[in-house]
Amino acid sequence: MGTHLSIDETSLSDGELYTILTNKAAKGRSGIIAVVAGTKAETVIEILRKIPLKTRKKVAEITLDMAGNMALIAKRCFPSATQVTDRFHVQKLASEALQEIRIKYRWQAIEAENEAIEQAKATQTQYRPEVLSNGDTVKQLLARSRYVLYKKDSDWTESQKQRAELLFERYADLKKAYELTMSLSHIFENTHDKLYGLARLAKWHEKVRQSGFKAFNTVARSIQNHYETILNYFDNRSTNASAESFNAKIKAFRSQFRGVRNIEFFLYRLTQIYA
Repeated sequence: MGTHLSIDETSLSDGELYTILTNKAAKGRSGIIAVVAGTKAETVIEILRKIPLKTRKKVAEITLDMAGNMALIAKRCFPSATQVTDRFHVQKLASEALQEIRIKYRWQAIEAENEAIEQAKATQTQYRPEVLSNGDTVKQLLARSRYVLYKKDSDWTESQKQRAELLFERYADLKKAYELTMSLSHIFENTHDKLYGLARLAKWHEKVRQSGFKAFNTVARSIQNHYETILNYFDNRSTNASAESFNAKIKAFRSQFRGVRNIEFFLYRLTQIYA
């Protein structure tokens, strides 16, 4: 069983979700403890309770995402375990909030281009889009900046630096949102104490409030509602990375067989190799 576990959901076939419980000590190899069809808390709890209570009480820590059903499963099945909300799920929320702002500006640019083309047709003139110094149009700049905004500025290539400079010069909101996203990542990477973590997250929350970004306010509220389990990360710096790594292995295994025709046989193969 192990004392440190991860619980996550993954799709095996046709978007059908399965809840997978894995042992961290296996480091993504033979770590499957249970694979349960569906994500409904009552169903998963019923299955996991077949494991003797004495064994389940040995679990000291379990990492999970912010889903309420996962927290309920962990609480009911592993009463002695400390729940740790995965930091990468928290950071992903902030990244999605940033991308939402970029997409909003991209739709505006597409709409502006459509209006300009229609205006040119109406006046029988040739439409010429604005071309920026790096060769992108405004619409292309917003589309091609997607991966730039996921990376730290220290990891940007020369072309990405140029693209980011043009983007932030034109859209100050995107620069502010990018800095908020990176500062949240910096908190998790460079804080090693719960009290400092709490203080820095509180300061980040205040910056979000001052920014006025609706999407980031939602992220800040989610962090506030799960702050106890998020702060548990700073004890052992545990993440759900092993579960995500295992999900990647399942997808690679599935693609190797060109999909899943027989789920029962696929699960049999999976457990023979990884359980």
